[in-house]
Amino acid sequence: MSPAAALAATGPGFLSPTGVEIAFVLVGLATLGAALVTVTTKQLVHAALWLVVALGGIAVEYLLLTAEFIAWVQVLIYLGSVVVLLLFGLMLTKAPIGRSPDADSGNRPVALGVAIVAAAALVWVVVDAFRTTWIDLDGAAQGSTRVTGEFLFQHWVLPFEALSVLLLAALIGAIVLSRRNDPAAGPDDQKGPR
Repeated sequence: MSPAAALAATGPGFLSPTGVEIAFVLVGLATLGAALVTVTTKQLVHAALWLVVALGGIAVEYLLLTAEFIAWVQVLIYLGSVVVLLLFGLMLTKAPIGRSPDADSGNRPVALGVAIVAAAALVWVVVDAFRTTWIDLDGAAQGSTRVTGEFLFQHWVLPFEALSVLLLAALIGAIVLSRRNDPAAGPDDQKGPR
């Protein structure tokens, strides 16, 4: 028996992927592609819609990892709230619907460098933390919704609240920008309906 076959027969590994692992990789590649299109497109509405695809792919990844609660939180909070807020912000600020050549600031090489360094650091931390950990996808779920919810809201309640304040500030800012008077309009145009 070859060493590779002996290694594959001893337990889970990269040489004998299961259907769930293959689906995880394929969904991950699709999510990565959607994320790349999100940050490279010059149409803001298309970027928001591709963000929906990327965030939906992350929710599917959570489902494949048997973390149903986190997957539905991802769908409800990110797909249901953040993207809607982003689209409302685009509509309220009268952002251009078509191509926006001024959406590119010219800092693309710097942003690419920062993204590569951040991705490398994230991969290194995750690989180092979970190097010898295997998730048994066929066994019982490790944490119930109650345990996961208690952990999230005991240890992560402050970031959740900070995010809600940030989203509220973004919505108020979009409304203020949309109601700003146009300096080119005459005094009669600025009064609005009576």
